[in-house]
Amino acid sequence: MNEPSGITESHIVLKDGSVFEGSAVGAEVPSGVTSGEFVFNTVLTGYQEVISDPSYAGQVITFTYPHIGNYGVNAQDNESPIPHCSGIVIRDLPRRYSNHRAEGSLQSWLQRNAVPGIAGVDTRRLTRHLRDHGAMAGVFGTAPIEELKDLAASAVGTDGLDLVARVSDPDPQLLASSTGAGRKIVALDLGLKSTILEQLMRLGSVQVMPCSATAREILAASPDGLFLSNGPGDPAAVAGVAATVSKLLGEVPIFGICMGHQMLATAIGGETFKLPFGHHGGNHPVVDLETGRCEITSQNHNYCVDPDTLVSAEVTHRNLNDGTLEGFRCTDRPAFAVQYHPEAGPGPHDSRYLFERFADLIDSNRTRGGGSW
Repeated sequence: MNEPSGITESHIVLKDGSVFEGSAVGAEVPSGVTSGEFVFNTVLTGYQEVISDPSYAGQVITFTYPHIGNYGVNAQDNESPIPHCSGIVIRDLPRRYSNHRAEGSLQSWLQRNAVPGIAGVDTRRLTRHLRDHGAMAGVFGTAPIEELKDLAASAVGTDGLDLVARVSDPDPQLLASSTGAGRKIVALDLGLKSTILEQLMRLGSVQVMPCSATAREILAASPDGLFLSNGPGDPAAVAGVAATVSKLLGEVPIFGICMGHQMLATAIGGETFKLPFGHHGGNHPVVDLETGRCEITSQNHNYCVDPDTLVSAEVTHRNLNDGTLEGFRCTDRPAFAVQYHPEAGPGPHDSRYLFERFADLIDSNRTRGGGSW
């Protein structure tokens, strides 16, 4: 259970020239340099689920909680077969892990999955810097500091990048229902998490299709409902998905989460913008405007939908921290979406009722025989 005791000096250099000291952990990078967009996440537990979330592609995750790795890792907590994040930043990697579910250490898991990291960083200082100046591109690694500074000056973030195409599985797969509910759901994989799949399989059988699937291919599967998954990067740069969704509106009930929320909004004419430092964590308060109920939610997004650009839709959820849009539904077609993560992997389960709301929408549509709403 002991972690390696060797210490190799490592540094972070952000695009604005800020420097942070630490030591290398995780996978070794032959070039000694890793680049990405630095963001911070405030979860207290669930580090394995966060690191393996495909929505972090192109990003370096700074954990605000000081001890990361103290309960080890296990195969059941992976949100995708392999992590897609660029790396991680932590304050302290414990020398020992302890948990009855543990199958190994975070250090060995990072090495197996080619995820580099840096530990011993003043993550409070780094988090305050990102909070004050916004998510920022940069580099980290064991290369000489002057080389890191040169590379940081030209580092790029996620703006304008279609990262969905990078993480979407190109091979369709059919997953059997765990309930026998008789519903058939097509899940469009924009960076789909395993916890979302588990929740969908409670509703019926799930046909996972890649982000490149056409409207004709999706309809050929004869779905009762279409799910639009989470995913990474700039929604304005995602090729083809919004156009596909626009062709399916009114043809099949639709539920979107995170990137799926942004794709549904784009399909009905909505526009997106980048938040200063995004929402990344497991404790964001959101109000359901219909019921007045406050939900504590799990979130992971850098971009947001501008509610003033939505047509034929009404806002259903808002973030109580900054007032940003967290959910909407179409008023003329059976479709709704939320920006946050009701599956909560990790996070609180306050919002899992939304999956049942999707099932009710499917059943209502089948009873009505489709048609206008």
